[in-house]
Amino acid sequence: MPNYNAPVEDMMFLFDKLRNNKNYNEIEKYKEVNSELVKNILDEAAKINQNMILPLAKIGDETPTILENGVVRTPPGYKEAYSKFIEDGWTSLSCDPKYGGQGMPKTVSAFFDEMLSSASLSFKLYSELSIGAYNCINHHATDEIKNRYLPKIVEGKWSGTMCLTEPVCGTDLGLLKTKAEEQSDGTYKLNGQKIFITSGDHDLTENIVHLVIARATDSPKGTKGISLFLVPKFKVNEDGSLGSRNGVSTGSIESKMGIKGSATCVLNFDDAVGYMIGPKNKGLNSMFTMMNLERIVVGIQGLGISEIAYQNSLMYSKERKQGKSNNNKTSNGSADFIIEHADIRRSLLNMKSIIEGERALCFWLSQQTEVSLNHENEKIKQEAADFVSLMTPVVKALFTDMGSEIT
Repeated sequence: MPNYNAPVEDMMFLFDKLRNNKNYNEIEKYKEVNSELVKNILDEAAKINQNMILPLAKIGDETPTILENGVVRTPPGYKEAYSKFIEDGWTSLSCDPKYGGQGMPKTVSAFFDEMLSSASLSFKLYSELSIGAYNCINHHATDEIKNRYLPKIVEGKWSGTMCLTEPVCGTDLGLLKTKAEEQSDGTYKLNGQKIFITSGDHDLTENIVHLVIARATDSPKGTKGISLFLVPKFKVNEDGSLGSRNGVSTGSIESKMGIKGSATCVLNFDDAVGYMIGPKNKGLNSMFTMMNLERIVVGIQGLGISEIAYQNSLMYSKERKQGKSNNNKTSNGSADFIIEHADIRRSLLNMKSIIEGERALCFWLSQQTEVSLNHENEKIKQEAADFVSLMTPVVKALFTDMGSEIT
């Protein structure tokens, strides 16, 4: 099993040294988020990632998630770890206290995302999409929907997904075939199939809240006719309790080269009851609230994997002996540790410098994201939103490419 020590000191360096951001510091609700509080959070985050979640990475690859008699079963230890994970409140870290969250800024939750990505990306993905679903519902749903679904998502008892891709369309979502037919009670019945759905089904939570893009039967073709729907795995009663199983089933789970502990599913919707989120035919606008935040988090995945790869490379270079280095003048004729070789040190320093630069950029982008969502001045909010729109695809592409290169 690889070793991992969460880089808390490096993270706190950024938190302390890059805090002098005037616009970010003007956000009233984060003025009490000080270094002592953040250090305590990151120290506890380091413990759970190093001691409990890191061992799940090897287990998840050796004993993958399976689909058995219509039920998706996660690897051994995942259920117990997830119960402890939500008991300690990690799913609620950046969520609104109104729904049971802790209200921490993304400058803090991004550090936690990095730790999780380093420790076990497969395990992380079961909660990652839930936060994206939370953000989308929180920004676009009615108060009735928010009050019914968000507290359970924040608590971690329910999880969330993002259902876009279909067999006939990936990036060109205007070709989607999933249909939504309005009912007399204002709900919709959805029929269609979605593929490559991360955490589309599993046995970790009581319910799964699918955010599905589909076309209403009276909507135009192309992207202008796409709406967004909330479709729960189990129907939710008026009092918030779970009702009967909805018309959502798992056709299969993908066989993958990595992250085998994560369930990537084919989902079938057969007269599944759904609720429209946001305006009709404006589903992509609503979904992009979730997608843009997810793109940043995907970039952070690359950063987290780079960090654990670097740490284990450094450790190995101090244990493995090979050849004689021209730099080691004290050698007694035996082979040197490979860290003594200049090219090995160059490789390690290259990894480290890229990682530190990425982490700093991620922290700055997290600040801009908070400003774009929470600043009182509309002009400042828009400027920050423009920065976020520009840098989000850069972070996703750069961090994941560098993650491949560094590993």
